[in-house]
Amino acid sequence: MRVLFAIPIVAAMVMGGVPTPVQADVTLDTIKKRGKVICGANGSRAGFSALDSKGQWQGLDVDTCKAIAAAVLGDKEKVQFVKTTTQTRFTFLQTGEVDVLTSNVTWTLGRDAKLGVDFVAPTFYDGQGFMVNKKLGVKTVKDLGGATVCVLPGSTSEKVAADVLRGHGLKFTPVVIQDMKELSKAFFGGRCDVHVQSTSGLSASRAAAASNPDDFIILPGIYGKDPMGPVVRQGDARWKDIVAWTVYAMMEAEENGVTSKNVDEMKKSDNADVARLLGVKDKLGEGLGLDNEWAYRIIKQVGNYGEVFERNVGKGSPLKLERGINNIWTKGGLLYAPPFK
Repeated sequence: MRVLFAIPIVAAMVMGGVPTPVQADVTLDTIKKRGKVICGANGSRAGFSALDSKGQWQGLDVDTCKAIAAAVLGDKEKVQFVKTTTQTRFTFLQTGEVDVLTSNVTWTLGRDAKLGVDFVAPTFYDGQGFMVNKKLGVKTVKDLGGATVCVLPGSTSEKVAADVLRGHGLKFTPVVIQDMKELSKAFFGGRCDVHVQSTSGLSASRAAAASNPDDFIILPGIYGKDPMGPVVRQGDARWKDIVAWTVYAMMEAEENGVTSKNVDEMKKSDNADVARLLGVKDKLGEGLGLDNEWAYRIIKQVGNYGEVFERNVGKGSPLKLERGINNIWTKGGLLYAPPFK
C-alpha cells in the first residue's frame, strides 16, 4: 500500500469561466517539517540514477536531488529516493508521493500543458538513438525493416521508434516491457533486435548490462530533442523557483570557476557575481524562502555542474560521454544560468 504525504491539492477558482490556479506555496514547509526531500528517480539508469554495489543511489539525477536537499535542509543526505517507471512517475508527483521528479523526464509541450506539472531547468540535453548487436550487420536505421524493438510503454522512445521506422516505410514488431532493467536484460539477452532510448541511456545500458559492451553499436543519427531535468507540480511557484535556481546555481558556479574544493576561498573573491552566488553580497536567498548560504552549500557538498557531470557520466565514468552540448554556454554548450542579481 502506498502512503500519500499530506500535501494539499492545488485548488482552482473560476473567474469568467477561466480556471485560475491558487498558489499553494506549501511544499517547502512540508519538506522542512518532514526533514527530507523525496525525489522520484529512475533507479535503473547508470550514470543518472541507479544503486551501486553498496546499495547507495548514485548519478547525475541523484546529485540534483541532493543539491536541492543541501539548499533547503542544509544537508545533501536528507533525501529519500522513490523508484518510478514511465507509467508511475507523473502519478507519484501529481499525488504528492514525491516532491520532485529527477527521473530522466523529457520536456514536451504535451506533458507540460496537460499533466498539471512544471518542467524547470534542463540538466541534460540529449536525443533518441537506436542500438543493435554488431552481428546483425545493420549499418543504419533504414536497415531495420522487420526488426523487433524493445520499448518502454508511454515513453518518448516508444513514440520516436514508431515515428522514425514508419517514416522510412519499415514494418517492425514492438516488444513493450514495463521496467528498464528488464528491458535491458531482454535486449542484451537477444529477445529483441533493437534498443531505442536517449543516446545517454543507451550508453548507460551498454556499460551496465552488456557482458561485452563492444559487441553493441549505436547507429548513426540522433532523433528528436530530449531536454531532461527536474519536474515539479504546478501551483507552488516558490518550490518551482527553488528547484530551478538550485540547478542554475551549479551552472553559475562552473561558469565562474567555483568548485567544491575552492568554494571557501572564493568567498573572498572581488567578483560581484561570485559574491552574490555565495551569499556574501546581497540577500538573494530571502526571495526563495531560504538563507543566504543555500548556493554555497550546494557547491560545497555536491559541486558545480561540471563536477557532477564528470564523476557521473563524463570521461572518468563508465559512460565516458563528451560534454558536447551539455557544456556551459561560454564553452559552446547550451547550459546558461540567468543572472544572480
